[in-house]
Amino acid sequence: MKTQVKSGLFRELPSVDELMRAPELLRLADSHGHMAVADAARLALAELRQQISSGLLDSADLHLALKSIGDAVEKQLRKSLSPSLRTVINATGVILHTNLGRAPITEAALSHISETARQYSNLEFDIASGERGKRDVHVDRLFKKLLSDEASNISTIVVNNNAAAVLIALNTFAEGGEVIVSRGELVEIGGSFRIPDVMGKSGAKLCEVGTTNRTRIGDYERAINERTRLLLRVHRSNFEITGFTEQPSAAELVDLAKKQGIPLMEDLGSGALIDLCQFGISQETTVLDSLRAGVDIVTYSGDKLLGGPQAGLISGRADLIARMRSNSLFRALRVDKLIYAALETSLLAYVKHDYQAIPTLRMMSLTAQEIGTRAEALVNAVPSEDIKLELIDGESVIGGGAAPSSVLPTRLIAGTSAKFSADELSSRFRSWEPPIVARVDQGRVLIDLRTVFPDQDQQIVAAIKHIT
Repeated sequence: MKTQVKSGLFRELPSVDELMRAPELLRLADSHGHMAVADAARLALAELRQQISSGLLDSADLHLALKSIGDAVEKQLRKSLSPSLRTVINATGVILHTNLGRAPITEAALSHISETARQYSNLEFDIASGERGKRDVHVDRLFKKLLSDEASNISTIVVNNNAAAVLIALNTFAEGGEVIVSRGELVEIGGSFRIPDVMGKSGAKLCEVGTTNRTRIGDYERAINERTRLLLRVHRSNFEITGFTEQPSAAELVDLAKKQGIPLMEDLGSGALIDLCQFGISQETTVLDSLRAGVDIVTYSGDKLLGGPQAGLISGRADLIARMRSNSLFRALRVDKLIYAALETSLLAYVKHDYQAIPTLRMMSLTAQEIGTRAEALVNAVPSEDIKLELIDGESVIGGGAAPSSVLPTRLIAGTSAKFSADELSSRFRSWEPPIVARVDQGRVLIDLRTVFPDQDQQIVAAIKHIT
């Protein structure tokens, strides 16, 4: 398109002030405010300018676009005033998908959050005495039921995530001193956060012992000196070391810590509260396993295998937990009433042994046959010549840096299209409302219903019928 023609088209564009005098935009301004509508009008006009610059609009096209400019402004307005955080359908088979919000919470948790958010609560108020209370009590009482033996004295506090839990623990006990940790446990967690970096921010000095694949109890013992404040054991939550390996047992580290009078801390990360062997997940240490072994402080996540909201949980000896609670960092890192509401109701499900109420555990418990039955019904509901759907065997994973070696057998829906490549088909699924996030592998789109809630099956059916 010639430059003079483009210039003529640019001159035909109205100003924002002109647009704002149009009856349809005046009605929008009455409902949504002048500023919001004016911003949407600017965006609509900017889009037209871009199309003219790219040579996508001639004079006739521009006139048509200007006739419907009110619709374009309203579309921009809806987009700008709609929440950016939205629900998606997780069809990846990754149960704790970090990018998709990790663990969905229980229905009871949602109800309790709603009730607590709409009204005042006794977050830090002791109703019996009429005095100020502590927010910890709402979940500490439940953790005591789940983690304390009759002879133990275990307490728990809550901060905003597990990195914060590690930070406040290291700062409380090792600021200005040394923390001994195996080189094979210096993990990097999601978002490029590394254990050594968190340790550095705490004011503690890292003392690495052993090698990447082999660390012995003697390595810890030789490294202990007058500056040693803490022994740290870190769960390899998102990788495995196999082959020629060695790692001290928890019992060995507990014995050494007691002998030297130094606290032993374990960063479990994943936060399993029950034995997951019943779900086919083996070799995942529970919080209670660590505490029973004699570990003094255990840090873990609320939104991983526990299946609750994002939170960093610190359980351990009551005297050590009390020291962390009195650290001024605790106020900066503590969580609000909504997290307590969600966490409290999640823990109540554990107390009642109602594990099926927790979506994460419920998804883990599904058999390949159960998933296959749903998948077959979904495929039969989509008689389309434009997309080929078949059922194949596959594997689901836990995700979220938990149980890295564990997979769960599943049945996958594998889809191919005569019109679209697998990447294009996946993109069209993501453009659906709500977006459907699936896997792409070997030229096929793979849908794993393990992580799809049953009432979402029909939404996938509708998407397939529409987009193909």
